[in-house]
Order: sequence, then structure tokens, then C-alpha cells
Amino acid sequence: MIDIGEAVPRRKGRVLRIMMRALMRATRWQITGRIPDVKKFVLIAGPHTSNWDFFVGMMPLLSLGIEVHWIGKHTIFRGPFGNLLRRFGGIPVNRRQPGVLLRDILLRFENEDQFVFALSPEGTRKKVQHWKPGFHRIARMAEVPILPSGIDFGRKTVDFGALFFPTEDVEHDIRTLREYFEVFTPKNPEQYQGLLPKFESTL
Repeated sequence: MIDIGEAVPRRKGRVLRIMMRALMRATRWQITGRIPDVKKFVLIAGPHTSNWDFFVGMMPLLSLGIEVHWIGKHTIFRGPFGNLLRRFGGIPVNRRQPGVLLRDILLRFENEDQFVFALSPEGTRKKVQHWKPGFHRIARMAEVPILPSGIDFGRKTVDFGALFFPTEDVEHDIRTLREYFEVFTPKNPEQYQGLLPKFESTL
């Protein structure tokens, strides 16, 4: 396991952390790279081609005891299962109201001393040609860095790359970040779209 600095937000309790570490050993997944010792950042994970990506991506974060928040369709947060998802950092979102999500996430970054927000820049597990730049917009408006995390099903590793500080040149930044993900093997390679020169202009 890698070391985590004091600035990174941590989850309370040891039981879940121990269980996730045992699960990683049993499934032979490993962590590479490092988690920067900063209080707030946007974490982007990929390539995203399968529902398994979420579970594999969360496994090392939970095993390290990192408190991370992520978004999901509001319909999956109904009933008792919804309460469990919230405990694991889930934030329900109605995709018909993207402006509300942006406002709420920015308020969390502004008002909380420590906050990590994770999402997939592809926005879907289906094959897409362009990333959605919402993660970049959030990072810039919140004035926080971006941490890329690559999930490699070939080598069974979850890597944490170098901290990236977004600039006003959105297209250049997204191209640079996409280059990082090119070396990782997705769960479904046939659904992965490689590096392209343009990006999608919506959240």
C-alpha cells in the first residue's frame, strides 16, 4: 500500500479499510503511483468501458481509507440501498439539472476544509469520441488540481498519476490528460475511443 498524507480527507473506521485490502489481495489488484498530500482535488478515473470500473476504482480508495465523493443517477439512491450509497460518498444527481450539480459541487469545495470529487471524464461506459469537460470546469472554478487515475485490467493495477493544474486552454489540457490514459487496458477495449483532437462542449 502507498502512504497517504495528513491533508488528504480520510474515512472513519478501520473495518471497511481492512476488508478492502483483503479483497485487493484476493483479487490480485495493486496500486501504483501516489496520492498527493493535498486537501482538495478532482479525481478523474478511466478508461471507462464497464460497470466494473466503478467497483475496481473505488476498491483502492476505500482500502486506503480516503473519503471521496462521486455522483450517480438519483434513481439508484432510493430506499435503504440509497442510504448505503450516500455513506460511501455518493451524491444523487438529476441529469436534467446539470447547473444544480455544478453549483452544489462548487459549494462543497468552497465550504469544506477537505473534499475529493471523483468522476469519469467520458461520462458513460459506452464508446464515446469526446470527453465531457465538466470535470475541468469544476476544477478551474473551484481552483483545485486534477488527479488522473488509470484502471488497467491487463496488469490489474489502479494507478494514480501526476497532479495536473488546469489552465484556460481546455482543449490542450484535455488532450494532455487523455495521453496519460492511453497506456491502460480497459475492461472492454473494443468500446474505448483513443485520443482525438476535439472535445465535447457540454457538461
